[in-house]
Amino acid sequence: MAILQLENGTKYTEVDDITRELSQLNIQLKYWTVGDNPQIHQLLAKDSLTEPEKEQILQSLDNYFLELKQTAGYQSRDLIVLHPETPNLDNLLSKFNSCHYHTDDEVRYIIAGEGVFGFILPDTSQAELTVEAEEFINVPANTEHWFHLTPAKRVKVVRYFTGTDGWVPVYTGKDIKFDRILGCVT
Repeated sequence: MAILQLENGTKYTEVDDITRELSQLNIQLKYWTVGDNPQIHQLLAKDSLTEPEKEQILQSLDNYFLELKQTAGYQSRDLIVLHPETPNLDNLLSKFNSCHYHTDDEVRYIIAGEGVFGFILPDTSQAELTVEAEEFINVPANTEHWFHLTPAKRVKVVRYFTGTDGWVPVYTGKDIKFDRILGCVT
């Protein structure tokens, strides 16, 4: 279940409350099941996946991709698998753990594990949203945000693209007020 923490310490765990709080940024948060296929669940429990295993998972979830293709023009998708033994994990994540935006929507579907999106709100306060398995998030283009993993450092996420050019981070230089280790505002 998603958890939203505001800079003032307020926490929300109910989807309606989170949706209301993030509506000012037009962020979409939805629950999408991965289904009950035991073979897919076995794959999701593994740390690493081969390319054919990734494709098997993607194909099992393509009903969501087809919906996004028809309703929003998405053209491709991929599956990212991160865990503590991922080579150069900290270096890979360092591209996204500073405040930035993209010129295209950032659309992710967490299918296992969890990650944290942080946001600059219109009043310049900040919030962090922990997104967990079976949650879909759409961060609109030009929304200032950052991303990091929780201490477990495990996530499997499907990313959806209309193209790839818009996913280059444009850094804003704003300070992040959340302590990533303690999960609180500094």
